[in-house]
Amino acid sequence: MAIAAVAAASVIRGLSSRYGAQRSRRAAGRTGQSGQTGRAGRGAQAEAVRPVPIDRSHGDPELAALRQAARVADWPAMEAILRPVRERADFERLTFLIGNVEDLGGDFLLKLPEQLPGDPLVLSVAGARHSAWAWEARTGYRASQVSEEQFKVFHERLRIAEEYLYTAVELDPDSAAPWYTLCVTSRGLEHGAEITRRRFEAGIRRAPGHVGLHRQMLQQLCAKWGGSHEQMHAFATGAFDAAPPGSGLGEVVAQAHLEHWLDLEQGPDDEYIRGTAVVQELRRAADTSVFHPAFAPTSSPYTALNAFAMAFWLADDKEAAGRLFERIGDHATKAPWRYRGDPERVFAVARQDCVKKRKK
Repeated sequence: MAIAAVAAASVIRGLSSRYGAQRSRRAAGRTGQSGQTGRAGRGAQAEAVRPVPIDRSHGDPELAALRQAARVADWPAMEAILRPVRERADFERLTFLIGNVEDLGGDFLLKLPEQLPGDPLVLSVAGARHSAWAWEARTGYRASQVSEEQFKVFHERLRIAEEYLYTAVELDPDSAAPWYTLCVTSRGLEHGAEITRRRFEAGIRRAPGHVGLHRQMLQQLCAKWGGSHEQMHAFATGAFDAAPPGSGLGEVVAQAHLEHWLDLEQGPDDEYIRGTAVVQELRRAADTSVFHPAFAPTSSPYTALNAFAMAFWLADDKEAAGRLFERIGDHATKAPWRYRGDPERVFAVARQDCVKKRKK
């Protein structure tokens, strides 16, 4: 099966190095700021707050059962959960479920297509697992710290993922699930924004309003992946404006502002996200999505709630953030809190900061 050509490794290294430097800067020395910035405090303040463990099951009993089935290599049990979701064409939930087992299974999920090569659901799951496995080989280190062999393995695993995913597309052309992961592999293989957009559009034709697909396209348009702030914000705003009230697509507006904040140097980043226009846009997006009574995603509400909570916390709108923290409870998500360091600790400090502010 033909796969689009892989761009030069030097391009990947350039973009990855920039992203790695940003994340390193946030994690080292940015997590513990206090004072007027309203960020997590250093020393005693941060240490006094107990980290909130991140539950990959998102408090979702069905996902918890799916993860347990993956751990014990029980495909029939996994299929019993996934197949009905595919049959009712709830692709938002299907990609959510698959995306939260891609870190499990070891050789079981990797080799599952050898047993069931004609099952598109198996191929979609195996493709997602191979994609995650590829990023495991790449690691989160800067490109300068990643060996040639690691890059080679990274690319090889992504190519295998694409083969499985395109076969799934051929066998089940109505499914949006393979297209979601193909957007991820496209970014890793540096196919470019146009190819990623074609894959995004193919998925959206099958699942209009799919938040996860929009999230992946937004990443492709980020400056750290060769896009620009202008492209990213235009995409997020356009998707949000076209969505009905209660749609989860308000999340991409918050994600875009967080990515913009991440790309800026210390000082200008706070000025940006606390700017009047940004805060107003965050409030408008939240009011029409996470704060709207029709907001009821079939995947999980916590991805959007955490994204808005962090955005409002950084924007020093602790009233709005506090409302979100009360709904989140202990259901912290790794992203976007990892942009500030240890996500379990950053979430806990931010929550305490905002909830205390509301109680005064």
